[in-house]
Amino acid sequence: MASQSSAPSDDGQPPSAQEDVLFPVVAIGASAGGLEAFTQLLSHLPATTGMAFVLVQHLDPSQPSLLTELMGHTTEMPVLEAADGLSIAPNQVYVIPPNTEMTIVAGQLRLKPRPRNGSRIIDSFFSALAQERGNRAIGVVLSGANADGTLGLEAIKAAGGITLSQSEASAKFSQMPHMAIATGQVDFIQTPEDLAQTLVSLSGHSYVTSPDPLEPAVPHPGEAEDEATLGGILALLKRATKIDFAQYKPTTVKRRILRRMALHHLESLDRYGQYLQANPEEVQALHQEILIGVTSFFRDSEVFTALEQIVFPTLLRDRNPDHPLRIWVAGCSTGEEAYSIAIGLLEYLGHHNASLPIQIFATDVSDLAIETARLGWYAPSQVGDVSPERLQRFFTPADGGYQINKVVRELCIFACQNLITDPPFSRLDLISCRNVLIYFGVALQRKVLPMFHYGLRPDGFLLLGSSETVGDLSHLFALVDSHYKIYAKQSSSLPLSLDFSPTAYPPPLPRPDLTQERPPSIDIYTQADQTVLSRYGPTGVLVNEALEILQFRGQTGAYLEPAPGRASLNVLTMAKEGLRLDLRTALYQAQQTGQAVQRQSLLLKAGERPRPVQIEIVPLRPQTTAPLYYLVFFTETLESLATAGATLEADPVAQVEMNQYLQENQALRQDLDTTRSHLQSIIQEQEATNQDLRAANEEILSSNEELQSTNEELQTAKEEIQATNEELSTINDELYRRNAETTRISDDFQNLLSSIHIPILMLEDDLRIRRFTPTAAALFNLIPSDVGRPLSDINHRLAITDLEARITTVISTLEQSSQEVQDQEGCWYDLRIRPYRTLDNRIDGAVVVLVDIDSLKRIAEQLRQARDYADTIVQTLREALVVLDHDLRVVTANRQFYQTFQVGPADTEGRLIFDLGNGQWDIPQLRSLLHDLLPKNLQVEDFQVTHTFETIGPQMMRLNARKMTQVNGNDLVLLAIETTLN
Repeated sequence: MASQSSAPSDDGQPPSAQEDVLFPVVAIGASAGGLEAFTQLLSHLPATTGMAFVLVQHLDPSQPSLLTELMGHTTEMPVLEAADGLSIAPNQVYVIPPNTEMTIVAGQLRLKPRPRNGSRIIDSFFSALAQERGNRAIGVVLSGANADGTLGLEAIKAAGGITLSQSEASAKFSQMPHMAIATGQVDFIQTPEDLAQTLVSLSGHSYVTSPDPLEPAVPHPGEAEDEATLGGILALLKRATKIDFAQYKPTTVKRRILRRMALHHLESLDRYGQYLQANPEEVQALHQEILIGVTSFFRDSEVFTALEQIVFPTLLRDRNPDHPLRIWVAGCSTGEEAYSIAIGLLEYLGHHNASLPIQIFATDVSDLAIETARLGWYAPSQVGDVSPERLQRFFTPADGGYQINKVVRELCIFACQNLITDPPFSRLDLISCRNVLIYFGVALQRKVLPMFHYGLRPDGFLLLGSSETVGDLSHLFALVDSHYKIYAKQSSSLPLSLDFSPTAYPPPLPRPDLTQERPPSIDIYTQADQTVLSRYGPTGVLVNEALEILQFRGQTGAYLEPAPGRASLNVLTMAKEGLRLDLRTALYQAQQTGQAVQRQSLLLKAGERPRPVQIEIVPLRPQTTAPLYYLVFFTETLESLATAGATLEADPVAQVEMNQYLQENQALRQDLDTTRSHLQSIIQEQEATNQDLRAANEEILSSNEELQSTNEELQTAKEEIQATNEELSTINDELYRRNAETTRISDDFQNLLSSIHIPILMLEDDLRIRRFTPTAAALFNLIPSDVGRPLSDINHRLAITDLEARITTVISTLEQSSQEVQDQEGCWYDLRIRPYRTLDNRIDGAVVVLVDIDSLKRIAEQLRQARDYADTIVQTLREALVVLDHDLRVVTANRQFYQTFQVGPADTEGRLIFDLGNGQWDIPQLRSLLHDLLPKNLQVEDFQVTHTFETIGPQMMRLNARKMTQVNGNDLVLLAIETTLN
């Protein structure tokens, strides 16, 4: 998986982008020869593309620029010189001023003084535009004599934008287009005029005009079909590349697909699926598109400083010098991350005078990325962030770029690996997996992180990207540094899952009917005939990549003959002795270069007379995806023989020796030339073989590590299975015991329900009957087969119409309900409804209980009638009556009392009898009666008290008191007062 991407995530637009600015921005970079290219491009653009165009040109910092004025005469669009804070608008052209570096933030151009080494102003603006506009960023590289713009194009493509470059043949200075094209990140390579037409076509595509290309502007009813088509596309990718993209984040995959659709001017996902079916090379292009990433040496240099300060000291502390330090860079892309860690580790060991074996395993799912990493060659723009000291120490200038030196290269083992399906490495000290997990879905992250945990030593570390975390797997990794995302392995008993089963894909896309569009099949023999005829029919053969002869052309007996032994059609085996060495050399050169190769004046001895022969090898590929074939032509050159014959006729005696000498000299020179060419071919072949052997050795080492890891996993799995068997046996015994206990509890519960003479009805959450007691069966008209039926189907005997509604309310609100109800016979019940709670405190229905309160209701009615009867008697007495509590506070009094003493209930009840009437009842004899006499005598009769009241004057009262004992201990005093005017 390509990693270390510095571009915004594919899951959304950059936060700085304004949602209301929907138009795309085209950044056009150029240097030497740029004026002519700008003119050709802008002159072919209409004024209403809906795009903004920004020209970034390398200008003389000491001279004013006329570029704005010149471009104003070229296009109908307004041409403005950029200013700091200037907001861009569609259908306008903006030109960078001299001696400035320009970026874009929130739709506004930002200018600052150009740095002294400001040779990368195009890269700077392209990168800012990628972060600002995402899929609405378009980068164009035109003529120039340096490498500026290369990294910027990579950033734009990683952000989902579209990249274009002028063709090298049409550029006045081809170095800038050449460097951009060499990265493989350019979508369109055309002349400036054709680039203008491509931009016009892109300006109308929804991918660059929609604020979010994943959300169509107008909903359509075919979304389900689109999902099916997307599943078919993923299935096609899986079959072609063996990589399962179904578990990647859907937004990432969809954006990459939509970008490819824009490049081919397709609006329908279904049409793109058909295009994939008809063009296998597009499947590979989409595969590389999804895996695209941007990486660089020592990206986020603070992270490598943190490794030197936190991780390396811990790993090297008290370490056995014989134990190698093992590091795994997962998702290494083109190798910069792995080489950066190797360089940083070598520098750390050098500063601390330490030495120990180092093994750095760098893996990626992309074959192309691994091949680039193994070569270890990088363009100057790719090592721009490497310090001069490191560049001199760890790199070697080679072929216009820089080659990783042997010391660093031999520390790193590169191999293709799929994190999803391949086993991990083991016994690792550090795993670096930066900006890989952001492309994975949650389920895939939960699968990969335990694999990392398994592969690390107990004191190992995990390094993630700045926007990545371990999520809910914090029990596997402890956070060491939250800023640089460094984690330490935690001990855990979590087993490693060995489930590498493939994703279940929907049926593959139906193959479209391409009868009208499919190109006619090409017959290799027909094409060979056409090629031979175009060369006037020389003698030759057609061979395949294995050099087996497929067809003979003309009479080849003078050059080829069957070899003794087993029959073979190999052209080298059949070649005559004098041709074999030169033919092998020419074929090897043609295979390596892919171009036609000629060998001049080759001598072939036929009897006594030598004959000059020319061999020509022409590579032939009938289709883009077809293998290479080779046409081998044999042609005799008779010019030298004719010259020699004429000389012999003129002076046959004098020139014989000279002619023989010249022929021998020519033969020796030719032999020397052939030997040199053959030796060079052998050297090149040997170098290629060494490179292949190194790659094979690295693959073997990687496979050995994976097999060893798998073996350890299987051994661990075996032990875990044995432990699991023991656990299952124990669990089985426990389940048997619990089953017996459950049966016993069920029997007890059934007997309990049968013994309870209370109607109880248990219901499911959908009001279906769960259980009921026998008494509930009579009240609700239930039989045993009613279990599972809805309560609404049952005709109960309760006089209540909203029983189901009350039960539903209790289930939803969790509040108990109680209500007195009657049945059809008039018997009273206390209806209580409670939520049915499980052992895990989950509500799973309701319990309806009916308590028979008919007797209580009747007794209460009798008591009420008795109380009313007694109250009637008390109220009709002519004597004043007062009821006091044990604290001598008035509980109640009859009407005669209020009338006699002219007081009201509000001024009387609840107050001390001695406080009534402003203390008029604070009579010593009354206190003596109530405090002293009454506690000793349960009743007092005819106790006379004389007192003068303010309202009614002097009165002689005859008191009769009786103490009434209560069950609750709160005794009452009944005081009867008979008054007589004194």
